[in-house]
Order: sequence, then C-alpha cells, then structure tokens
Amino acid sequence: MTTVAAHRVPGRLGRFTLRTFRPQIYVTYGVLWVCALEGSAVALTGTPWRPTGATCVRAVSVVLVLLFLRMLDEQKDLEYDRVHHPERPLVTGAISAAELRGAMAVLAVVAAGLNAALSATAVLLVLAAFAHGLLAALLERVSAAVRDRQLLNLAVVCPVQVLLGCYVYGSTAAAGTVTADWRGAVLIVLCVCVFLHFEFARKTAWEAPPGARLYSADLGTGPSVLIVMGLVAGAVACQIVLFAADGGSLWPLSCLPAVLPLWGARRFSTARRGGWPLLPATGFVLGTHLALALQAVALR
Repeated sequence: MTTVAAHRVPGRLGRFTLRTFRPQIYVTYGVLWVCALEGSAVALTGTPWRPTGATCVRAVSVVLVLLFLRMLDEQKDLEYDRVHHPERPLVTGAISAAELRGAMAVLAVVAAGLNAALSATAVLLVLAAFAHGLLAALLERVSAAVRDRQLLNLAVVCPVQVLLGCYVYGSTAAAGTVTADWRGAVLIVLCVCVFLHFEFARKTAWEAPPGARLYSADLGTGPSVLIVMGLVAGAVACQIVLFAADGGSLWPLSCLPAVLPLWGARRFSTARRGGWPLLPATGFVLGTHLALALQAVALR
C-alpha cells in the first residue's frame, strides 16, 4: 500500500474531482435542478420566485451529495473498471480509497453544517440522501444480482434522486416558503423523469460489447428507446398537470426542450449503429431545468 503525504491529498482530490466530476456539467446540473424545483414550488403559490441564501445552501448541498455519490461510484466500480476502464483514477493509483472515504466524510459533515442554518428537517433530509448512497453501495457489494442486473441496480440506486428532490422541496416547505401538497410529489416525479431520460439514453445503443452495462442489452434496443421517449412524455405530462391549468402563458416554455429528445431519437434511429446521441439528451436535462427556473422568475 502506497502512503501519500498529507499535503498532497488536497491536490490529488482536486485533480480527481476535475477529472471525474466536471463542474461545467455536474455543478450546472445541480444548481439548475435546485432552481427548477424550488422555483417551480414557489411559482405554484402564485408568487414570483427569487433565489435566496437558502437557495444557495440547497444548491451547494445537492452538489456535495452528487460529488459524494461520484466518489462512492469510483470505489464500488473498481473491479469493473480494472477490466473495462483501466485509466480510471482509482485503478491507476491517482487517488486511493482511503482518500476518497475521508473526503466523503468531510462532504457529509459540511452539508449537515450548512443545513443546520436552515432547519433540523433540512439536516435530516440531506443526510438521508448520503445514507441511501451508502446503503445502495452495501447492497451492491453483498448482492451479485443488484451489482450485475442493470434494472435492479437502477431500482436500488434511483431513490437517491427522489430523496434529493424531497430534500429541496421539504426544506423549502419547512422554511414556510411553500405549503406542502400533492404538487410537490408531481414536481419530484417531473425531475426524476428528466434524470431517468438521460440515464436510459446514455446506456442505450445498437451494439452491446461483452460486459457492457447497457439497458438496451437487457431490454433490447427497441424497448429501451421507448422508455427513453416515454420518460420525456412523462416529464411533459407533469408540466401540463402543474402549470397548464393555471392558464399561465409561459408554461409551454418549459416543454420546448422536449424537441431535443425527438431530434436525438431521429438521429439514433437513422444511424442504426452506435449509442444514443448524448448532446440532445444533455440538452433536454439542462434546458428543461433552466426553462422551469426562468418560468418561475418571470411569473406575473
């Protein structure tokens, strides 16, 4: 076992983060997700949304949880990466499991401390997301079925998205900014549909190399494509349920990014080879969250 000098650890962690947790993607996603969910919750009360210090705490907390999960994934995927991704930092020794575990502990403590300034409810909800990540990793370690079967693995891992949605909405309600009701559940389902669209899209391809972890390998390409587009339809349906009944003139704005998956589906079907184009899938995620946030700000 190689011992790393303490003064080198921050730099190694920084390089790991920049390589595997690209800020332009993950931080942007986390911030927009919080703004879309919190902003929409406030807008549904009939009040224009404006970011506050609490919004910043929620955004930072979500990003910290996402980084925590990325560090956890690096460890739990080690054996798979040794075969399929030998360039990964943990495989090459650019970072160690001990360094990652130490950083994960710090992330959890920092998130709990930040949310202590909001409410006890916020602390409990954000820690629930950290705890679920650890529980899911434990289940993957002890169960080959959870580890190797893509759909079962998704069923075990995906609830963290629900928990983060509950954290954002629940902490907003606990602050008295909104009154919790059924629309909160629909907002969370909307965000989960947007995330799962990207999750299925990035693991849908015409070919399945041996050992590849693809949903299309388990389900078939056709059914996987139907799920990708069904999740887009689910996200649009949630927006119609939430916003169309109020007669707001801006609600079609948040549905406009759904054009991107249609373009992606056309490109994928025409190519008949390779994987689902990630640009339109990413654009749908970022575009939907951005449009929801702008809609909340522009409410009259």
